[in-house]
Amino acid sequence: MSEKSTVVIIEDEQAIAENLIHVLEMDGYHPAWFATAGEGLAYLRANDIALLVLDVGLPDGNGFELCKTIREFSDVPIIFLTARNDEIDRVVGLEIGADDYVTKPFSPREMLARIKLRIKSRAVVSAEKPQPRPDSVQADVLVAQQFDYCVNEQMLGLTAVEYKILDRLVSVSANILSREQLMIAADMAPEAVYERNIDSHIKAIRNKLKPFGLSDRICTKRGFGYFYSVKGE
Repeated sequence: MSEKSTVVIIEDEQAIAENLIHVLEMDGYHPAWFATAGEGLAYLRANDIALLVLDVGLPDGNGFELCKTIREFSDVPIIFLTARNDEIDRVVGLEIGADDYVTKPFSPREMLARIKLRIKSRAVVSAEKPQPRPDSVQADVLVAQQFDYCVNEQMLGLTAVEYKILDRLVSVSANILSREQLMIAADMAPEAVYERNIDSHIKAIRNKLKPFGLSDRICTKRGFGYFYSVKGE
């Protein structure tokens, strides 16, 4: 089974899971269904997958907390599935590292379209990401580690979205990226966020770099976007 075509579903309602399994299989994906957070987490720790559909309300845990745990070791795209439609729930879900948010009841084919979009977006970002130059790696003090960045072996404690934004900026050091490009790099659903949300994430990243005297590494080009500056280049 190819990891690129495996979609994990963590959902305790069998009817919902079966509908998703049907459309996924019809489109050539290999769904793996788990009814509990514990079973799903065990599978995710042992396997690389294309995407995760995660229910917020599970019999043995909370989907938000499970998402936080998953983000400690994986940047797999996550789509939350929930019966709750409150704005605060959507914001919390996206802030802790989810890539999309779908409320019940939903169209299985719409969900399939969202799944394909998230998988495609991740593939495009991965393909475009250049290899870092050896000299820039030596010039910088930031080190990527376990889906976070560290300075002098101290982790910054970035969220999944913050990590993806900083990682993209660092990978194209000195090149200006627009808010839209950073939204794509962070796998943020355009219909679920505003471009100005990027500014909030940039501010949070700068605050986490500030104790190390590195907040000025994230530079703003007014009217264009942001870029990462490595001193000494």
